[in-house]
Amino acid sequence: MPFNFAGQSACINRLCITPKELHHRLGEFGHYCPVCLALHHHLGDCSEISVLINSAEYRGQYYKMCGENHLKRFLSTPDQFVTPGCPNTLPEPHLLPRKLTEIQVKNRFPQQVEMKGFCPVTYLDGKQRYEALVRGKKEYAVEYRERIYIFETKQKQDKFLRTPETYWDQRLPSKVPPLCEPVALTSLPTLGYLEQGVAVAVIKAMTAVGCLKPKHPFLCIQRSALLYVAFYLKAFNHKSTDYTRQKYKKKLALFEENCALIPYLSSTMRGNYRPPSERPIDFEFKLNRFLALEVLPRANCVL
Repeated sequence: MPFNFAGQSACINRLCITPKELHHRLGEFGHYCPVCLALHHHLGDCSEISVLINSAEYRGQYYKMCGENHLKRFLSTPDQFVTPGCPNTLPEPHLLPRKLTEIQVKNRFPQQVEMKGFCPVTYLDGKQRYEALVRGKKEYAVEYRERIYIFETKQKQDKFLRTPETYWDQRLPSKVPPLCEPVALTSLPTLGYLEQGVAVAVIKAMTAVGCLKPKHPFLCIQRSALLYVAFYLKAFNHKSTDYTRQKYKKKLALFEENCALIPYLSSTMRGNYRPPSERPIDFEFKLNRFLALEVLPRANCVL
């Protein structure tokens, strides 16, 4: 029990309060912020906040606030925010909005989402214009009054959760944007498939090889460029596993190091003969590495 004087509220942060005790002693607002409800008539859901840094005890009950400022307001005048002083009451449990996962939305089939899948927050905030009809995503879904709504972003989902009465009961105009059915990539013609599937990756690979202009020891320029593009595409293929990408990133780095041997040796070996003591410290190592590539050039470049 936190220390407080009669009729006063106290913060319960860092007290040894178990989840079971918190559940049994939550006040009439449950996990909702009483300050949000009293001042703005908003539903400030704090159920996802596990720490009690902004929670308080008053008259033997616990109250959770959404932030430090609201905690200070509650501690200064708690009677203003609890029954009977609070001007607004928490709606009945069946009238409280709750988040749904994408799987939960699918499991509710054949029930369909409201507003034909358009985001109610975007539509109303956009003054219910045609341009404000933006489709929501099932990953941002909310159930309210036994209806399902989906939203464009998490921020708009949170906005609906705070004030569902503002957004839930809207009518769509008679004319709405057509439903865009996804087109399977494999159904496109060859050029369309290449454009939509690999164009960006190939452009990046060609840009990289054009900037580097690699020439691998004992390989022709064409084969050097082709191997570099192949390594690059495998190293940055987002559909591959992390292990595969890392593997080919290392191969790509090794390929670039081998290509750098030619300009290094050509610049270092210019001029008259120099004794070993006057040569760069890594000259012998890089020269031996260069000569070793002549024996098994393909083995060092195998995909």
